[in-house]
Amino acid sequence: MEFKAIHDKRRCMLGAVPVEGGVHFSVVCQGEEVNLLLFQDNGRKPAARIPFSSQDKVGDVWNLTLLGDFQNFTYCYEMDGKLAEDPYGQSFCGRETWGSVKNAEKILRAGLKKEEYDWEGDQAPEIPFEECIFYRLHPRGFTRHSSSGVKNRGTFSGIQEKIPYLLELGVTTLEILPSVEFQEVMMPHKADVSPYVKAQEEKPSGKVNYWGFVPGLYFAPKASYCSGGENTPAAEFKDLVKALHREGLELVMDLFFTGEETESFVLDVLRFWVMEYHVDGFNLIGFAPVRTLGRDPYLSRVKLLAQSWDQVPGGKHRHLAEYNEGFAIAMKRFLKGDEGMINSLIHYTRRNPGDCAVINYMANVNGFTLMDNVSYDQKHNEANGEHNQDGTDYNYSWNCGVEGPTRKKRVLEMRRKLIRNAVLLTFLSQGTPLLLAGDEFGNSQSGNNNPYCQDNEISWLNWNLVKSNEKLLEFVKAVIRFRKDHPVFHFAKEPQNMDYRSLGMPDVSYHGEKAWKPEFEQFRRQLGILYCGPYGKKKDGSPDDYFFVAYNMHWEPHEFALPNLPKTMRWFVAVNTDAKEVNGIYPQGEELFLERQKQFMVPPRSILVFMGKEWTAPEEEKKVSSAGARRRKAEGGKAAKEPSKETEKEA
Repeated sequence: MEFKAIHDKRRCMLGAVPVEGGVHFSVVCQGEEVNLLLFQDNGRKPAARIPFSSQDKVGDVWNLTLLGDFQNFTYCYEMDGKLAEDPYGQSFCGRETWGSVKNAEKILRAGLKKEEYDWEGDQAPEIPFEECIFYRLHPRGFTRHSSSGVKNRGTFSGIQEKIPYLLELGVTTLEILPSVEFQEVMMPHKADVSPYVKAQEEKPSGKVNYWGFVPGLYFAPKASYCSGGENTPAAEFKDLVKALHREGLELVMDLFFTGEETESFVLDVLRFWVMEYHVDGFNLIGFAPVRTLGRDPYLSRVKLLAQSWDQVPGGKHRHLAEYNEGFAIAMKRFLKGDEGMINSLIHYTRRNPGDCAVINYMANVNGFTLMDNVSYDQKHNEANGEHNQDGTDYNYSWNCGVEGPTRKKRVLEMRRKLIRNAVLLTFLSQGTPLLLAGDEFGNSQSGNNNPYCQDNEISWLNWNLVKSNEKLLEFVKAVIRFRKDHPVFHFAKEPQNMDYRSLGMPDVSYHGEKAWKPEFEQFRRQLGILYCGPYGKKKDGSPDDYFFVAYNMHWEPHEFALPNLPKTMRWFVAVNTDAKEVNGIYPQGEELFLERQKQFMVPPRSILVFMGKEWTAPEEEKKVSSAGARRRKAEGGKAAKEPSKETEKEA
């Protein structure tokens, strides 16, 4: 075989770029010597070793245009005598098997074959944040368990097989943990290892990094998340994105950066995945140049999630979102009955800035699952091999009286009610809700709040729970539908707590046990929130319903006075997390009519959602009402101040 090198330093794209008759290679190196090593048919020794010329250098970028036939060839670099991978490589061989210690120390070779792919007119859904329901999953653990029922377990294809389930659940946006090529076999002293050049003397530790929050080869999908056979990782990932888009679903990728990457490199990564793989957004974890990314015109319609976007303008399309645990900490504390949380409840249920969305969740990968949050007081991370010293000590959880699994019916029922409360706290708040995969059917990690190294049944979803916890799953589905049906719970911008349209009451208002009198003492654990329906418009253009949400996280019942509705409306109970006989929620159109319209005794540790609906009294009740009105007139209005039992029944 013969290759011809020509001088060409005019190209600015890094990596291996096809050109007419060959390939142009560009790589960053601050050393004195760079060689291209070409391997044919997976050979162990280089078939060719071609030096870069220093005269074709631009700054620290070495350039080489090579003419020839590169069919069945792979490559890597040699920099000052050390082997190095191409950070811009778009496919790699050698890490197709997950957790292989045999290949842990290998320098990966990048492929040179450019695949053609038919996107079939694929279009991004571009769902506004206020209409999104996020669902965070691990690409492997989501379907790796034998109970998942998919053909290709633990792969991108396995996720695609679960699309019908995701549609039935009602989520709109999948967030997947790091799916770029990374070294899952953990190596010692990884903090001292350059992401570009690997130390040859490293030895595997025997543990795996299941989450993938480590530096990686950012331009290639992870090969071991591919089902193999005729499928390539690139094609299988694109098939997943295309299938999701076809059903109106989005895909957001987690990307981890150390802060040592250049801003231009990070920009190249994000732009590449948008252009090449049609992804809909990124959760930026670690240290990313958010100021640069947030202003990039190529990313102006791409969802960008980060811990904070302070001093970064939101732009016209509201594509930035704050993603941190502030909501989770406050709401978990309120859920378990901590005092002094009413102000936080008001803040987080209302917060939804116009220029930057917020992502709200009760559970995430770094912490307890929702089920474990009501089953454990302490972390149980012994299986991680770090003497239970890893993971946070602040879980803000409550085990309901028993640590871990139990058969006590009282404890189990309390846990189910608290989970229903947690789901409502998330989905009735104005920000964008996020559900951790498996929380909808009670997935547990046995109290492990940091399973970063657990590639086993601790981290894999057990799909048998779909059947055993089907009532919880049905409740979550119903709450998601409820949120979607009622725009007052997901305004496009934060409610103003004002009647700015002169509708008779504010868009959102706050109440204590007495209507229009919120109580903020430290010992208070009760709050009512009233939503004025006409401030929200349903999909058909009609005004939304009125809602009053009564939160009582005290261990004692509290009677709430219900605010007055317009004359033609009455209060109905739509959700009652204490009502286990209806699984906490009444079907649409079958909401429970309240006999007493003035007050309601809210049970301990419960949330009730009252729905204001148009109401026409039956004929016999109209007659009683008319007689009562005549009597009150004859008594000079005294009965209006002190309602008789008959008057209360009329209401």
